Amino acid sequence: MISALTAAVPDRPTPSRRTLALLVTPIVVLVVASTVGDALTTTWAQDHPLALITLNARNRVLVLTTNQLDALPYYLVGTLRLLVSDPLFYLLGMFYGDNALAWMERKAPTYGDLLRRVERFFGKAAYPLVFVAPNNYICLFAGAAGMPIAAFLLLNVSGTMLRLYLIRVVGATFDSPIQSVLDFFARYRFQLLALSIVLVGVSVWTERRKGKGEIGEILDLEAELANPGSGPLDEGDEEDA
Repeated sequence: MISALTAAVPDRPTPSRRTLALLVTPIVVLVVASTVGDALTTTWAQDHPLALITLNARNRVLVLTTNQLDALPYYLVGTLRLLVSDPLFYLLGMFYGDNALAWMERKAPTYGDLLRRVERFFGKAAYPLVFVAPNNYICLFAGAAGMPIAAFLLLNVSGTMLRLYLIRVVGATFDSPIQSVLDFFARYRFQLLALSIVLVGVSVWTERRKGKGEIGEILDLEAELANPGSGPLDEGDEEDA
């Protein structure tokens, strides 16, 4: 299957298996770091905010920690942590096109229809989407569509910094409620830590029961793209034929 998104980019570089491993391995590390950050949020949000956003820079974590950090470390570490995975997904899309898109749809079957709609819309609004919402899916689409890397980086970095600024504004506006949440975390530190670990463990276990979990899916990606003639991608191609 060749999607409309990738049809305009017929000639793609063929990276080595080593290059693929260099792209996939840090993604796995980042997934593990985010999972650890989820478990430590209630404990580290107030005491170790910079270390926490180094592990996990989700919006909720950034909101909880922004008032605990000076502007320079907040913007520097927050920007680097948010950006670090984006070029990896961009390169996966650029190198592997439709195979990478098919993997992304299987990885998130709940959002499969949404992803297909976004994919169709991406051709009309690629640049605004990368600026406003440079998540893993959008970065993969940008690479698959052949967006120039300079434009991708400019939009990605500027959009990420705007996002951090807006979160900083939210933090300043709602300082008192955020502090109340942090005080609650401090008061029930050990109970919440135990609960967080249990919830993260249950989430990981549930994902494993339903399939292979996020890490397993990423490792599957490496195997499938390194051997494009076998595996689940072929089944999808047969259905589209």
